[in-house]
Amino acid sequence: MDENLRREIILDNYKEPYNKGLIDDNSYIKVNTNSESCIDNLDFIMKIENDIIKDIRFDGEACAISTSASSIMIRSLIGKKVSDAYNILSNYKNMINEEEYDSSVLGELIVYNEIAKQPNRKNCALLPLVAVEKILKELINNDR
Repeated sequence: MDENLRREIILDNYKEPYNKGLIDDNSYIKVNTNSESCIDNLDFIMKIENDIIKDIRFDGEACAISTSASSIMIRSLIGKKVSDAYNILSNYKNMINEEEYDSSVLGELIVYNEIAKQPNRKNCALLPLVAVEKILKELINNDR
């Protein structure tokens, strides 16, 4: 990917993140995720109906990478079946960890395909994934 385009996508999603701001609605599952190594501290809420991710929102304080990754991930997951979300998340995690992944399912999340060159930023890029996985795990536990 062109470095200027990568930078533009990340900065646009940092300056004007998609779905930033929480709403008060008990039909959403809420989790907090934070980094032990920096200021990143984000709350995520997600609404799932009939196995479809209807909405995800986030808020908090975070660096450009965590904020932009949250914004892009949210746009990538809304409207997807939970199984498709797991596929996206798995491939995203593999990409960040320099393991084999399918780039065709990642969309704009591909902008982080070189984040491993900055190992201290990997946790920032993974923070929204951790939040979404927590929500999905809570959803599975509540369905039992």
